[in-house]
Amino acid sequence: MKKTIALTHPKLQPARWVDSIKHDIKKYLNRERRKTLPEGMDYWTFDCRFGASEAVAEEIYTSEINKHIDAAVAEELPEFYVEILARACKHGPRPTATEADDE
Repeated sequence: MKKTIALTHPKLQPARWVDSIKHDIKKYLNRERRKTLPEGMDYWTFDCRFGASEAVAEEIYTSEINKHIDAAVAEELPEFYVEILARACKHGPRPTATEADDE
């Protein structure tokens, strides 16, 4: 998902529009998580970027998306850019009890 989203809507209140945007992003994340993982992979992770425009977008964590949307509303930005790219990952091996004791 690579989108520039306007923070104004002709018919909706700003607070309801922001809730709708957050809901759409949450739906996208859940839809991507439901996809079948490639062979040998354990989970989906997301590479996220957020900013006032695509040129100034910074990398963020998935858990920070709503905070950045709220900050964009507080700054009264006319629009913002959000990029969420799914990537399949594999967990690394857990350290054994003897390896953890040695450190």
